[in-house]
Amino acid sequence: MTRQEAIRVLMLSPIYFKLKPANRKQLIQEYCTLFDRVCRQQKDYRK
Repeated sequence: MTRQEAIRVLMLSPIYFKLKPANRKQLIQEYCTLFDRVCRQQKDYRK
């Protein structure tokens, strides 16, 4: 998932806008990391 895609998803939450920019950056990074990990696990599970 790209950072832009993550931002689009996270902007749907009102909490996102209450965070400071540094916290938003961290949230985006964590979201992308977790999303990619889940996608990899699903891909491995299907094999």
